[in-house]
Amino acid sequence: MTDREYPARPIIGIGIVVIKNDQVLLCQRGKPPGVGTWTLPGGAQEIGETCEEAARRELHEECGLVVGPLHFCAHVDTIRRDPDGRVQYHYTILDFAARWEAGEPFAGSDVTAAVWAPMGALEPFALWSEAHRIIGIARRLVE
Repeated sequence: MTDREYPARPIIGIGIVVIKNDQVLLCQRGKPPGVGTWTLPGGAQEIGETCEEAARRELHEECGLVVGPLHFCAHVDTIRRDPDGRVQYHYTILDFAARWEAGEPFAGSDVTAAVWAPMGALEPFALWSEAHRIIGIARRLVE
């Protein structure tokens, strides 16, 4: 069991959609929940940091990238229950969008892979429907 399992209250997660031309940055999760699944980069906000600071920190730690101005996209609630119906994971995720400025993606901290994926060919990554929704909003915000 991790320190994020069976929380007393929701954990604030920060996600970031990074757009470079007609591509979006995707990461393959290296830790629970969802080990091995493809998603947007991000992670938990730490005490004493703003949401934007958390987004930039997570992006740098996970992928080594630098982005321009951040734009708030939307929020996503993700609640996963165990077989007994107890809440095993509960995240309220605040998603931001930004244009890529510098760096090439690499797999750092909590991810096993980081790639630029063509916006028109995301099917092989089997993204969660909410990730598709957030990417759509992000495209409108930064293009």
